[in-house]
Amino acid sequence: MLLLDGKKLADELKSEIKTEVDQLVSQGKKQPHLAAILVGTDGGSLTYVGHKVKACEQVGFKSTMLHFDSAMTEAELLQEVAKLNADPDVDGFIVQLPLPAHISADKVIMAIDPSKDVDGFHPVNVGKVTLGLPAFVSATPLGITKILERYNIETSGKHCVVVGRSNIVGRPMSILMSGQLPTGNATVTVCHSRTKNLKDITLQADIIIAALGKPEFLTGDMVREGAVVIDVGTTRVTDTTSKAGWRLKGDVKFDDVSKKASAITPVPGGVGPMTVVSLLLNTLQAAKQKL
Repeated sequence: MLLLDGKKLADELKSEIKTEVDQLVSQGKKQPHLAAILVGTDGGSLTYVGHKVKACEQVGFKSTMLHFDSAMTEAELLQEVAKLNADPDVDGFIVQLPLPAHISADKVIMAIDPSKDVDGFHPVNVGKVTLGLPAFVSATPLGITKILERYNIETSGKHCVVVGRSNIVGRPMSILMSGQLPTGNATVTVCHSRTKNLKDITLQADIIIAALGKPEFLTGDMVREGAVVIDVGTTRVTDTTSKAGWRLKGDVKFDDVSKKASAITPVPGGVGPMTVVSLLLNTLQAAKQKL
């Protein structure tokens, strides 16, 4: 069984990005600049944005973190988005989700300049990805394609089952896996909460991408011998033996499934670190588009 080590791969990619950034700066070009807006005090969001800021420092990016109280109004947030859209020094920025219930995430995403939408959530970028045109691919799907590419996982002609149909992971992943890409050309089945006989479908899969947000949902009896399993889940589960009082669990029952899989991502240390580094790749792309 091959462990698809996202942390190790993310470190390699960060080293490659830093080399490119150092080269750009030495040529007198602008240092890439990533900004992040965080509203409220969601624990997962704080951790995630913290990882992004640290990653920016590691690769030589300039980073800006704008943290606002959860009482911030939608109009105030839209004003901040407009400021970042207009700031020539900011190459790309993200608005960390989830947002407080009184703020429409759709309205905020629509307000982001697509050329600075390094999260790849704006309909312009989603549409371009669907058509196979150059665009910012949302960070988690991009990270998964990098894992498949760097670990030489064959996808062409394979049956890929994506469990989950979110706009952030499931849908874009299904488009990428079926597209004419080096890590595409697969036959894709998308499963969700209304899918009947889910186990029958996952047992047919050469590649399973589990992205539904239910800890340890995918068990060994749902996976055929030799399948490649990508676990996108990151759910905080209470654990009194842990110093933090919680532990991250994936959508895959790792100990069970790893006995049958030919390759599998762990949680933590699999897709998560690749999501952060993919944001850096998109920001570098945004900066280079201005050269």
